[in-house]
Amino acid sequence: MSHIAREKTRLLSRVRRIRGQVEGIERALNDEKDCAEILRQIAAARGAINGLMAKVVEDHIDMHVAHPSLGEAERAQGARELVEVIHSYMK
Repeated sequence: MSHIAREKTRLLSRVRRIRGQVEGIERALNDEKDCAEILRQIAAARGAINGLMAKVVEDHIDMHVAHPSLGEAERAQGARELVEVIHSYMK
């Protein structure tokens, strides 16, 4: 988990931007904005979520699957965790 702590500020900044995007979608819906504008906002929020996911997956691979100091059991566990999350994310 120390690798998450090192990236905590950047990750939280991404989450705050995503929160702002989702709040913008809510405002657009409440204000009955044009559907094309709402779709663009949804697409942007989805892209931001995907970017956050990609960063955390990358860090997980680096630290829990590919790190040279890991033993085989630790690598296998890290890979299993990653596969489970990706299956859930793809649903």
